[in-house]
Amino acid sequence: MFVIFSVFYILIAAAMTVLILLQNGEGASAGSGFGGGASATVFGARGSANFLTRATGVLAALFFALSLGMGVYLHNHGTQQNNGADLGVMAGMSNQPAPAKQAPAAATPANPEVPAAAPAAANPAVPAAPAASKQQGEVPAAPAPQKQH
Repeated sequence: MFVIFSVFYILIAAAMTVLILLQNGEGASAGSGFGGGASATVFGARGSANFLTRATGVLAALFFALSLGMGVYLHNHGTQQNNGADLGVMAGMSNQPAPAKQAPAAATPANPEVPAAAPAAANPAVPAAPAASKQQGEVPAAPAPQKQH
């Protein structure tokens, strides 16, 4: 039944599009509102509705009613409703037990030759001097350039 409504929905939308494109726009005579002889408005006087405008109105009303009806139908008969338990991709994970938590192991340094951080200095404005540990063949770091004033 929903397929039949979908077919009608598409046919009404196509027919309404064709009818709208066939009509002369009211802006086609907009130049006449600036002294070309029309006295009503900028977009021309509003005349009686012809067949195209009435058919467009009827199709628009049918399109709206069919949209509303299909929305109500899909709300009641659409997809399965599982009361907020939809996990999407993770749906299969809800049935598996949670893994047991392990106590974190003590962190071991990746390189045991790296010295541990020195405690903070008594005066936080003065940075602590790094520990000097030179190995054979190690090149000392270049001092930071001083700004010239």
